[in-house]
Amino acid sequence: MAIDYARLVAGLSAVATMIDEGRPGPAALEALVGAARQATGAGGATYTEYVRGGGRVIVASGSMGFAVGQPVEAGLVDVDQPAVPVLHRVDLLPAELAEPLLRRGLVTLAGSGVRADGRAHGAVHVYFGELDPQPWREIQDVLRVVADSAVRAYPHPAVVTATGGMAEQEDRALFLAVAGHELRTPVTVLKGYAGMLADRWQSLDESDRRESAQILSQRADELARLVDRLLRASVDDGAPGASATMIRTVAFNPVTALHQAVVQLPSELRRSVRVELPDSLPPAVGDPSVLFAVVAELVTNAVRYSPADPVVELQGGADPSTVVIRVCDRGVGIEPAQVELAFERFWRARRDGDPRGGVGLGLYLVRRLVERQKGWVSLRPREGGGTVAEVRLPRADGPTGRVAPGEA
Repeated sequence: MAIDYARLVAGLSAVATMIDEGRPGPAALEALVGAARQATGAGGATYTEYVRGGGRVIVASGSMGFAVGQPVEAGLVDVDQPAVPVLHRVDLLPAELAEPLLRRGLVTLAGSGVRADGRAHGAVHVYFGELDPQPWREIQDVLRVVADSAVRAYPHPAVVTATGGMAEQEDRALFLAVAGHELRTPVTVLKGYAGMLADRWQSLDESDRRESAQILSQRADELARLVDRLLRASVDDGAPGASATMIRTVAFNPVTALHQAVVQLPSELRRSVRVELPDSLPPAVGDPSVLFAVVAELVTNAVRYSPADPVVELQGGADPSTVVIRVCDRGVGIEPAQVELAFERFWRARRDGDPRGGVGLGLYLVRRLVERQKGWVSLRPREGGGTVAEVRLPRADGPTGRVAPGEA
C-alpha cells in the first residue's frame, strides 16, 4: 500500500482554505480527518477531543462514522502523550472498544497526540483492516502533518487541566444566576394569575375561571419541568459518581420505551411528533425511565427551533453494537461549528433578531444522561435543512450488555 500524497495535499489545501475564510471548527476538522483516511487507505479515521474526565470523538470518517459523540474513559486518555505517532492492535483494547472495530474488519489503528502551547488538545487516529504490510514510516509522517493542522482546524480549547476551588465557585455562581433568571418569569406569571383569581373571583364568569385555571396548570407544569432540569444540572457536574443513583442499567425494549416516552410528552409537543419506528429493535442497555427525559429535551429543542406547526420525526434503528434513536427536524438547523458547543452547559445559540432560546441546559443534560448509560449522543445538520440529533445506546447482546432484563 502506498500513501496517496495527491489526496493528502488536496485535503490539506481544502482545510487551509476553510481556515483562511474564517471557518475553522468541526467541519474543517472532519475534512482533515477524511484526508488522512483517504491518503493512508485506512478504513476509518477519528479525532478525539480531550475533555474533563476523559475524551470524546468529535468527528469521524469512513467506517468509523458510528463513533461520533462517543466518550472515551479517562484511563484511556494520556494528556501527557507527546505528538509522536504510535501503532496499536485493536484486540488489545478493552472489549467495549475493540468489539465494534473488529466487527467492521478493523484490526489495527495508528494515532498521534495533538498538542499546542504545551497542552494536550486531543488525538487523531486512522484504522486499518490488516496489520502487515504497512508503510509505517510514511503513515507516521502523515499523522504528524495532520496533527499539526488539527490545532488550527479546531482551535476549541480542550478542558484537560485540573479545576480547583475558584473554577467550582464560578460554576456555582453561574448556575445560581441562571436558575434565578429562568425561574423568575414562570413564578411571576403564576403569582399574577393566582392574585387575579383571588381578587376577582366573584366578578369572573365560569369560562374565565376555567381558562385561568388551565393557564395556571400549564405554567405549573412548565415550572416543574424547569426545576427538574435545573436540579439535574446542579448535581450532575461530571464528577465521579455524581447522580449515579439516578440511573439504573437494565436491558429493555427500545420500541416500547420510545412509544411510552411519546405518550408522556406534553400535548403541545406530542402533536408535533411523527413516530417512524420499526416494529422491533434489538434490546438496548440503559434506563428506560430516563429515556423520556432524553426524548422530551430533544423534541423540545427541535420544536423551539422550527417554524410554526413543525413535524419532528422520531426514528429508530440498530447496528451490530448499538441501538440508534434519531430526532429529526426541518427547523433552522445548526451550524457545523456549533455541533459540539451546543452540548456545553448554559450555551445558547445567538442569532440576530431570533428570540428563541432556553436555559442552555437541555442538550447538556441529554449528553450527561446518555453517557451515564454508556451511550453517546451527537448533532449534525440534516440534508435538505434542519437538524438530526442521534442517540446511541449499547445493544443488550453486545459486549457491554450483560445486565438483567428490564420491565420495558
